[in-house]
Order: sequence, then structure tokens, then C-alpha cells
Amino acid sequence: MQYIIMLTIVLGMAVTDFLTGIIKGYVNNDLSSAKMRKGGLNKIAEILVMACSCGLEIGIKKLGNYYSAESLAKITGAVTAVLVFGYIVIMEIVSILENYAEINREARWVRNLLKRLKSVNNDKEE
Repeated sequence: MQYIIMLTIVLGMAVTDFLTGIIKGYVNNDLSSAKMRKGGLNKIAEILVMACSCGLEIGIKKLGNYYSAESLAKITGAVTAVLVFGYIVIMEIVSILENYAEINREARWVRNLLKRLKSVNNDKEE
């Protein structure tokens, strides 16, 4: 059941990001079928990666039964799926907020938050 929930959350966030991207393009008079196609393919790839990590978790658990390492396999699989899930969710939240900041120019809190996130990211790169 947790796999269905993870996939549903990732799917919902991907659709939200795609739709806010379309709204952003409309507001900025910058709709482009090439950008939409690329964005749509990126979202499909994210969903496939999440499905793969859920499948990997299931496979590692089953494989652990054959090698008498059930608890280690269970932990390894869960860590894999949760890390991939966490990364995708954070990436989607940032992308949705970026789209929203472009749609609603008066939302200063979003811009301030994004500036803070980007400054933290730039500090890590240096």
C-alpha cells in the first residue's frame, strides 16, 4: 500500500508542476510545445524512477528471504525508496514554487524563500 501512496503523491506533484508550468507560460505569453513536451517527458521519467525504486524495494525484500537477511534487505529497500521519494518531492515542491512565483508576482514570500534556497545551494557549490 505504501508504494501506491508514494506513486500517487509523485504523480499528483508531477501533474501540479506540469499544470503550473502551463499557467506560467500562458501568463508570460511564452507557451511552447517544445517546453511542454520536454516537461511532460521529464514528469513521466520521474514517475518511472519512483516506480522502479518501489519495485527495487519489493525485489530486495524478496531476495532477502532467500539469503536469510530479511531485516537487512527490508531496511535497504526502504531506504532506497524513501530517498528517491524524498528527492523527487523536494524537487517538485521547488519547481511548483518557482512556477507560482512567476504566475503571481506579488507573492514575495515565495521569492524570498526561493532566494534563500538558492543562496544555500550556491554556498554548497563553492
